[in-house]
Amino acid sequence: MQRSDRRSQRRADPTVSVVVPTRNEARNLQVVLPAIAAVRPAVHEVIVVDGNSVDGTVETARRVLPWVRIVEQTRKGKGNAMACGFAAATGDIIVMFDADGSADPAEIPAFVAALKAGADFAKGSRFARGGGSDDITLLRRTGNAGLNGVANVLFGTRHSDLCYGYNAFWADLLPLLELPAVDAPAPDDGSMLWGDGFEIETVLACRVAAAELRVTEVPSYERERLFGDTNLRTFADGTRVLRTLAAERRRAQQRREEPPAVAASVAARNGTSLDGAAPNGHPVTNGHAGPNGHAVHNGHADGARTNGAAHTNGSHANGTHVNGAHTNGSHTNGTHANGTGHLNGRTLGNADTLPVPPTTEQTEPIGTVAPPAPPAPPAATAPPRPSPRPGNRPAAGTDRPAPQRAAAQREALDARYALEEEAS
Repeated sequence: MQRSDRRSQRRADPTVSVVVPTRNEARNLQVVLPAIAAVRPAVHEVIVVDGNSVDGTVETARRVLPWVRIVEQTRKGKGNAMACGFAAATGDIIVMFDADGSADPAEIPAFVAALKAGADFAKGSRFARGGGSDDITLLRRTGNAGLNGVANVLFGTRHSDLCYGYNAFWADLLPLLELPAVDAPAPDDGSMLWGDGFEIETVLACRVAAAELRVTEVPSYERERLFGDTNLRTFADGTRVLRTLAAERRRAQQRREEPPAVAASVAARNGTSLDGAAPNGHPVTNGHAGPNGHAVHNGHADGARTNGAAHTNGSHANGTHVNGAHTNGSHTNGTHANGTGHLNGRTLGNADTLPVPPTTEQTEPIGTVAPPAPPAPPAATAPPRPSPRPGNRPAAGTDRPAPQRAAAQREALDARYALEEEAS
């Protein structure tokens, strides 16, 4: 399906699915799930994807939220849990939500609003104005900034927070993300398929950028984990993210250069159809499809020609576009020069969509001279704009802890557990 067609078919009042991957998060779910259910407008469904928990996570989820949907992940790893939740979701919008209590459910409407306003992918950011963190350390913040800079250079984006897992996107984008099939067998050696691990957030960010989708950053505030210990390993996971960036960069280049036969093989491997239909029931406009299930404009598919312009391997001759590099435009390696419709050297509507103010200047006819403009009246002093951040939140990206809030929640749940044990 073409991008314009996909966007035009999206509902103005979309339903929202919240996917929550879990592994031994019973105590945290007692706080998280009721908070998600209290969000207004109400979400369509909450999907808890469990990874063989042994602490009663599934039973707790059903007790505190009777209408919750439980899905068992098919392999191991956070990425596989997310993919299983995505496959089970029935909403128009999918929200990725951690179970440890660090994400604020009250921010879900902001993510949905960004998507309804025209974004394909709403990316949470702790470093955008109004965001922040009670949990991130100086070391992790420094590492995230470095990795974020590498990602921006490799993919031509301008994101501020690469490694944050609070994101939302339209469900019709799933075929473009090409995540590992949930029914694929796990490797015999005990390893994970690419995309099944904690690299999932980076994989999604890279593939959204490579597909040139519209991305809007949403300020988000990260709180402390309520119970349990984090599985994050600063150096090991940082190295994995760096490897992920390099691998996804190579993948994006190969997708632009591979011949149709290879593209068909890759598409079949990822459940993407090249015969006029895309997976998950999303049809391709006019029955024309290109490599990896991407519809081709004006009915050009598989080397079809119009007006003598041949289209081969995703490259367009006489266009002139060759191997993803555009000459006479001239666009090379993602750098756009001397073209029209470019902002700061980048194509408008690319992966990072910064707002562009409308043009208000009047164009004068050739050969006429505009009369001098009258002096502008003095501008009225506008009242100071209130900060979107509550007063008890630190500035974006700082490390001030909030032990009182987390401790109070822990004490309340400890008391509840004690009462339940006495009653039993």
